[in-house]
Amino acid sequence: MSTDIRESGIKLLLVDDHELIREGLAGVMDLEDDMTVVGQAGTVAEALTAYADLSPDVVIADLQLQDGTGLDIVRSIRKRNDRTGLVVLTMHSGDDQIFAAMEAGASGFVGKDAPSGEVVRAARHAAVSPRSFVCAGLAQAMMRRATSESTRLSDREHEVLLLLADGLGAAQIGQQLYLSESTAKSHIAKIYQKLGAANRAQALVTAMRIGLLSSVQPGGRPVG
Repeated sequence: MSTDIRESGIKLLLVDDHELIREGLAGVMDLEDDMTVVGQAGTVAEALTAYADLSPDVVIADLQLQDGTGLDIVRSIRKRNDRTGLVVLTMHSGDDQIFAAMEAGASGFVGKDAPSGEVVRAARHAAVSPRSFVCAGLAQAMMRRATSESTRLSDREHEVLLLLADGLGAAQIGQQLYLSESTAKSHIAKIYQKLGAANRAQALVTAMRIGLLSSVQPGGRPVG
């Protein structure tokens, strides 16, 4: 733990259940003229106690801890203070983790495989704008979420899509699924709308691209 606190510097609390990782991160941060590591913790309980004792400007916490998660720390601190920067540092940097950190009130999210400079930048951002969220992969994650939600088909629509891929028209699809032809056409129109397609061919190409269909044989029959 560093006791040489620079008056104008950003005070950091580092939380990770591996001492080696904490010390490595502390070494990186202590090289920065505007940062001082004032404390370290290995658990959620230790982190919250250290936060209360040390009043750091920024807490950098691992996602997975022995007695909980870094998000437990984020939520607990955010309930008390809107001005503390909260950065989640993790090996598990999937979309679900990114959105969970953002929704919990974190200031930033950084994968442990990122360059050390990215952690430094996230800490500086968190100190200045603790309630705005930054993550290198956020834009791509949001695009994937938007695509997933906008193209999600109902069970009935998926059945219709498979029959479209099999080469059937609206009347035949209606017969297969015991629907009126107008209802079948309504389902087809909805599928086209969700997939951003103007016709059957475009719909099938998009469906294959996003994984709703494995592939389609030249005759129109779905494979897989």
